[in-house]
Amino acid sequence: MIATNDDYIYVIVALMPLSACMLVFQVNPFHALVIRGILGAVSALIYSILGAADVALTEALVGTLLAISLYAIAVRSSLVLRLGVLEDEVKHEAHSDPDFGPLLEKLRTIFAKRYMRLELVPYTNTQALHRALIEKEIHATCIPSEFRVPDSSQYEAERQPYHTATRVKRIYEIMEAELWSRGTTLDYVNTLDDIATNVTKPALEEQHS
Repeated sequence: MIATNDDYIYVIVALMPLSACMLVFQVNPFHALVIRGILGAVSALIYSILGAADVALTEALVGTLLAISLYAIAVRSSLVLRLGVLEDEVKHEAHSDPDFGPLLEKLRTIFAKRYMRLELVPYTNTQALHRALIEKEIHATCIPSEFRVPDSSQYEAERQPYHTATRVKRIYEIMEAELWSRGTTLDYVNTLDDIATNVTKPALEEQHS
């Protein structure tokens, strides 16, 4: 009687619950797609080793290839950039504001190339905008420059009609590289640091509360 070493089978089988747990606890949708593909490949391999070739083929074609394709389309189509703005600015866009309207169109064009929709989230005042950015309710803010406290003479020299700030480093890099409009200045906000310098003027906040 010839003894066979089937330990590799147990190792492969152990990869299935391991990859499943990684998939459940993954928060990044694109990483989850990769892990889902790994889970499907491991499942198909196990089925083929155990002699279920038909189930392995079904898993490879439907459970892996088709499912991953549909998930990828769903994830790409659901990407949204939430931009916090003042309620007054939303009204200005409807009346073809000469600065705000073109700026939003430029942002929509930039992120549409990355399959992202621009969603405007109106707030009553800049204090609420700032709090929403820190609490990660929105990805970025866009406010008139007069509502931001100048922090240097350089800022005064480069003053633009609007000021845009984002807490997402990648979004900041994209806008910095492709936002050629002279209608806004850009800032990256680290939500872990004290960003008191970005707090708006109290007097102006009261006017918009």
